[in-house]
Amino acid sequence: MLYYSAALLIGFLILFRSADQFVMGSVATARNLNITPMTIGITVVALGTSAPEIFVSASSSFHGEPGIAVGNAIGSNIANIGMVLGSTALIVPLRFRVDILRYDLPILVFITVCAGVCLVDLYLGIWDGLLLISALLVFLYRIRAEHKRSSSMEVVAEISDLEEFPDMSEKRAILKLFLSLIFLLFSSELLVWAAIGIAQYLGVSELVIGLTVIAVGTSIPELVVSLTSALKGQTDLAIGNIVGSNIFNILTVLSIPAIFAPSTLEPLTLWRDYGLMLGMTLLLVMFAFKLGGHSGISRIRGGLLFSLWLGYIIFLYQTAQAA
Repeated sequence: MLYYSAALLIGFLILFRSADQFVMGSVATARNLNITPMTIGITVVALGTSAPEIFVSASSSFHGEPGIAVGNAIGSNIANIGMVLGSTALIVPLRFRVDILRYDLPILVFITVCAGVCLVDLYLGIWDGLLLISALLVFLYRIRAEHKRSSSMEVVAEISDLEEFPDMSEKRAILKLFLSLIFLLFSSELLVWAAIGIAQYLGVSELVIGLTVIAVGTSIPELVVSLTSALKGQTDLAIGNIVGSNIFNILTVLSIPAIFAPSTLEPLTLWRDYGLMLGMTLLLVMFAFKLGGHSGISRIRGGLLFSLWLGYIIFLYQTAQAA
């Protein structure tokens, strides 16, 4: 158990570091290929920040453990709303941007419902994966169309974070991209191996490990970004980060096991895990549209979200112990 736990910790550390380097190498390579900053912001950065979940999902699927991948996708969304937004709001109350209310939240609800359609028959197969991938392409197209309708000043403001990425020569950028990809693959393999070992040692399912340990671990970058943004007074960015992350989690992370490791799911996955993800997403929408007379996530509402997530983790632990 000690070896598995140490491997899990080392795997997470390498995963986060290599994911960061992967994004830097991708941005530099895209720049050298004269790809526009808008396109980089829409694709490379958006997908790159979901790299930990994506690579862990792919690795577990190729190992024939789709439970870890499904648990990672659903559990990460639950953790993002409950652990990340909940704990952040306990420190700094959060508000919603107008564009999130008009566009991103309705899209998140729609995509979450699409995920339910894929899971309702308790079978996640290739057609479900193709549906999610198609929705991802439509979502990326919508973002690009939205940028085209925006003024140049708005576009520059939205992708200003790209200025933080250093310029590199073509050879150095490709080398960084290649090496970071290798370490991403290695750390994902290490994480999946450790997760399977811990599950077997504790006598619990790989799904539970994916819903808890892996999901919480891969949500740590979102927690850091949201807390940092909120403490800097950019509370709307904290919410935008989570809404965007949850959309990409469903469309990319959940589609991987559907395509590469079709499998039958337990009924618990639908009513307990997906049900809570849907419920917390709808609760987030209720907070956004002036529930109780005002919009946003106050400290009380943040405490409610965090308590729901913590209660869920405790329930999973007690259920696993009783099994």
